[in-house]
Amino acid sequence: MNEYVKSFELRWADVDANFHVSHSRYYELGAHCRMSFLIEHGITIELLQQLKIGPILFREECIFRKEIHASEMIYVNMMLSKCKRDGSRWSARHELKKADGTIAAIINADLAWMDLTERKLAKPSMAAAVIEQLPKTHDFTYID
Repeated sequence: MNEYVKSFELRWADVDANFHVSHSRYYELGAHCRMSFLIEHGITIELLQQLKIGPILFREECIFRKEIHASEMIYVNMMLSKCKRDGSRWSARHELKKADGTIAAIINADLAWMDLTERKLAKPSMAAAVIEQLPKTHDFTYID
């Protein structure tokens, strides 16, 4: 896969007291992009419920570069920046781009899977095959 991108039109409800998109909305766009990718590649909400596992977030940071305003179209991509070969832990990078291609923000997230019954980290069998389908960053690396 060369690129995975979701598009969003920002709404008035996304704007904060400074009349630009609220910082928390950036994180929500990244999370929506991640879940959309998983769902579109077979890791559906129903499957997660059946297996009693869920994706968890260890760390998420956003580097804000340009303001986004209500009614702007934003394109959020998703790339794999690092992962374990079994797909149990992985890191994603998102670039939030304006319609003209300007990068408004970069989100970095470190993720894993949790067994929702035992409340411990899990290694779902389908994770590696799905995670491997993500486009890779230029500095992608496997981790131990």
